[in-house]
Amino acid sequence: MHGALSMNNQGEIVVGLDIGTTKVCAVVGETGPDGITILGVASVPCRGLRKGIVSNIEWTVRSIREAIESAQTMAGVEIRTVYAGVAGSHIRSQPSDGVAAITGSEVTRSDVERVLEGARAIPVDADRQILHVLPHEFMVDIQDGIRDPIGMSGVRLGVKVNLVTAATSCVQNVIRCVERCGLTVADVVLEPLASAEAVLSEDEKEIGVAVIDIGGGTTDILLYVDGGITHTSIVPVGGNNITNDIAAGLRTPMAEADRLKRLSGCALGRMVGDEEEVEVPGVGGHSPRRTPRRVLSDIIEPRAEEIFAVIRKRIEDTGMLEQLSAGVVLTGGAVLLEGMPEFAEEVLGMPVRVGYPTGIKGITQLVHGPQFATGVGLVKYGANAMAEAASRRKGVAHPTSASRATSKSGEFSSESGVRSRSGFWEWIKQAF
Repeated sequence: MHGALSMNNQGEIVVGLDIGTTKVCAVVGETGPDGITILGVASVPCRGLRKGIVSNIEWTVRSIREAIESAQTMAGVEIRTVYAGVAGSHIRSQPSDGVAAITGSEVTRSDVERVLEGARAIPVDADRQILHVLPHEFMVDIQDGIRDPIGMSGVRLGVKVNLVTAATSCVQNVIRCVERCGLTVADVVLEPLASAEAVLSEDEKEIGVAVIDIGGGTTDILLYVDGGITHTSIVPVGGNNITNDIAAGLRTPMAEADRLKRLSGCALGRMVGDEEEVEVPGVGGHSPRRTPRRVLSDIIEPRAEEIFAVIRKRIEDTGMLEQLSAGVVLTGGAVLLEGMPEFAEEVLGMPVRVGYPTGIKGITQLVHGPQFATGVGLVKYGANAMAEAASRRKGVAHPTSASRATSKSGEFSSESGVRSRSGFWEWIKQAF
């Protein structure tokens, strides 16, 4: 069963569960004919993960349970199933391709399914699993760069994809934590993929864009070129590293360092006035002291520069830097730090904007922030998955299903149906 689910008169309930290094965020949405309505949201601190990987089951379960209870109280529904996000340095991306003979006079859905199954049939380490198969382009005979091959004539169909793999144990630990709260996991979704669902426009995907999700423990990178996902990467550095630097540099407790970062931090020293000061609490009984705010900025700036320099190097290594005409969209709680977008523009050398969740209704003011992009994206992903499942049961292709993941082979009708161009692409990602 897909979704998160209590049925009411208007639609189905779908819940996104963002299990991050610093927080667990639950977002409750309701699907309807006119879109997704946000009914409830809860964000609670979490100390059970390290760099996106579960390190303490009990702490993580406690945070998930608290977030779910708060969210369902606000939404007034019972939550039984969730779409869970996964990230961490264990995530890897690699290119693959597949080729299949076209069985009839033109390409059908069954041909597309077979060529994608071929693309995922590569050796994978015993301790890893394929999380997503993300198509980039199709080829029919000698013609390449095809977005929707269904209905085209030819004898051979090819595809280029990106395979996202994850450590099986890390994925299973996320599922185990959720199940210990009495919930069912409908799907496990790569977090930057969910964030992209929430903040990107179709135009940005077409002309090339990078989504950079800077969380507490990791920085996630997702590249779109020509409407398809061409690269994913995880950098094991995030906002917690900045907090650690502040705690060590100013000799203050971690909790106070995090508070100073959020309330007074700035990633660009030149944006800070010389006369500005902050109060730094002491550690071990030492009294608080006044410190120039510029000192705080001087601690933050080198770490922020390091993060963006690593991001630029990762993007350069893909050879796609010049193809990102729409620039960069920043998400994640760490990008709320003053000066981060401006600093990113300087280091990355391209336009940068902060990504806020779009395409939703309801209590949107409670999720209006880059830190909620993953949670809202998981809701949108889940809503599209449920719509796709419903369409498959009726034997037609849903025109707006979302990018998706693990293969559910053998569940698809081979008829092409009536689809928009984007609808085909979304169905493919949803199916595999």
